[in-house]
Amino acid sequence: MMNPAPSPTTRLRPEVLAAGAAVVTVVLWASAFVSIRSAGAAYPPGALALGRLLSGALVLGLICLVRREGVPPRPAWRGIAISGLLWFGVYMVVLNWGEQQVDAGTAALVVNIGPLLIALLGSRLLGDPMPPRLLAGMAVSFAGAVTVGLSMSGGDGSSVLGVALCLLAAMTYAAGVVAQKPALGAASALQVTTFGCLVGAVCCLPFAGQLVQGAAHAPLSATLDMVYLGVFPTALAFTTWAYALARTTASRMGATTYAVPALVVLMSWLALGEVPGPLTLAGGVLCLAGVAVSRSRARTARAAAPEPEPRSERVS
Repeated sequence: MMNPAPSPTTRLRPEVLAAGAAVVTVVLWASAFVSIRSAGAAYPPGALALGRLLSGALVLGLICLVRREGVPPRPAWRGIAISGLLWFGVYMVVLNWGEQQVDAGTAALVVNIGPLLIALLGSRLLGDPMPPRLLAGMAVSFAGAVTVGLSMSGGDGSSVLGVALCLLAAMTYAAGVVAQKPALGAASALQVTTFGCLVGAVCCLPFAGQLVQGAAHAPLSATLDMVYLGVFPTALAFTTWAYALARTTASRMGATTYAVPALVVLMSWLALGEVPGPLTLAGGVLCLAGVAVSRSRARTARAAAPEPEPRSERVS
């Protein structure tokens, strides 16, 4: 007697969980821009990155102890070390520094080169497919990011140093994502995130003196923003990112982050009373539309080929 085929609900559940994890990541990363702006007024870039990473590592470490996750296996350490150095360490420092040099619109525009770099590196190093829908969606979202960036840019011009730092942030972000992907095949999302965060914190230890001095003089609100950055946009959002990344390609996850500029506009509108103009709203809509297009391939493929895949881990 043949075993019954898995129901559509059973097959879709991992996809729904991965999509939900991606949504949590994007929302929390968008909220980080507001907190970085607030905490960055009181803490230097390196000190802010170290405080954020220490807060995140503490929370993640406690969760690992409760869940008895243990140390990642040896095959995962290369990816953890590279992503910890580049993404958790260098990226956070240079992004904090870059946002002190240029306006938010210019920073968002330059950093959003990252998903394009992820797609190129993922295709070259990981063999990620580059289907037409993904390319089209990324093009639409990038146009939206450019629109948002130009509409939010101030009239004083951009610092060459600030633009260079944001470009470096985009490069380290892309390299960290691509390095993290193979590690997720050998270790859990929680292990990869926890030990990547620890690696980043160790790399930022030279800023410990600035952190201590800043904490002694910073207002409580800035310190709370720094702790928030560590607990939510770092500990929680990086874990949900790793969970979703383990179940899709690096290129498709990178394209998902194009929703961040649109959400930043919405959050600034609601939390700070910064009413966006028509051009900014149009750019935000383009960002979201591009993400929808880039992630629509899986649904189309299932409709055309209803037979289940061998493993539910192959989620697009």
